[in-house]
Amino acid sequence: MKQVDYIIVGCGLAGIAFCEELKETNKSFVVFDNNSQQSSTVAGGLYNPVVLKRFTSVWKSREQLDIAIPFYNNIEKRLHIKLDYKLPVYRLFNSIEEQNNWFTASDRKGLTGFLSTDIIPNTNSSIDASYGFGEVLETGRVDTTKLIDAYRNDLKKDQQLISEAFNYDALTIQNGKLIYKDIEAKYIVFSEGFGLKNNPYFNHLPLKGTKGELLTIHAPSLKIDFVLKSSVFLIPIGEDLYRIGATYEWTDKTNTITEVAREELLTKLKSILKCDFTVVNQVAGIRPTVIDRRPLVGAHQLHKNVFVLNGLGTRGVMIAPYVAKQLYNYIENNEALEKEIDISRFDKVSTS
Repeated sequence: MKQVDYIIVGCGLAGIAFCEELKETNKSFVVFDNNSQQSSTVAGGLYNPVVLKRFTSVWKSREQLDIAIPFYNNIEKRLHIKLDYKLPVYRLFNSIEEQNNWFTASDRKGLTGFLSTDIIPNTNSSIDASYGFGEVLETGRVDTTKLIDAYRNDLKKDQQLISEAFNYDALTIQNGKLIYKDIEAKYIVFSEGFGLKNNPYFNHLPLKGTKGELLTIHAPSLKIDFVLKSSVFLIPIGEDLYRIGATYEWTDKTNTITEVAREELLTKLKSILKCDFTVVNQVAGIRPTVIDRRPLVGAHQLHKNVFVLNGLGTRGVMIAPYVAKQLYNYIENNEALEKEIDISRFDKVSTS
């Protein structure tokens, strides 16, 4: 029987963030992941502290950034890869009114220091932006696909990754111990994204799931070195390639790409761009979204060594390191979770 401190189910952003907490304190663990959930790998990877539709602050944006940036830098150094690309985000203005709303927002609590008060004129003939742009500060892109691939390979090297689906029926909980096949653990953390809907310990939680689709285009004459936000995001990823996203679909829970999403993104894109481009890829995934737009973190009501770390929604790059640290301190240091993320806010009892 192999003995470990933790079993982690899921190797997306949430699972990786919790692994990093365990590595810092030399806790032993294994990770189960069958690569079935794609929300992390199809994400745009942006970290951006501002909700650009309404010019409001992202929840806990300052605290999240202060933890997230060193987090990704540490992984870069250890795995010898480049993940964090510093990129400004430009919000395209559609009117004088939007410019004025931007200036007003720049003085609000939580937004000071994140919104530049300079209007940036448009000098790019490939973009239709006669009212210019507003710049968001302290933004960038994390290459989530590279992160997950490299992290999985590192776990394999250390024999900590088990590349198979987790069988909930094979987990037994006796006298405070967790037994799963030939593994005995003190704790288990479920971080399987939208797969949580099939988890008998936490499937009562209101994880809605939103399907998102993104395009990758090749636009040789666009030549921008910033993220452009209008009705869609345009994210430069190198070699004249740009990621375009994203759609929000509430009923379809498959990872299958659709023509409807493609046409929606192209229609919005053509309202911004005045240059030629070609679509080179399209991907889809289900974001683990929650009805109150807050993560799902905490312990099972009956089994106090069974935990969930999920519901990161559309901002997993920023929020994952923050909530992983909260869960680790809750388990190991008996620190209370923030009420906004604690699953006890949904007090329905699981039947498992």
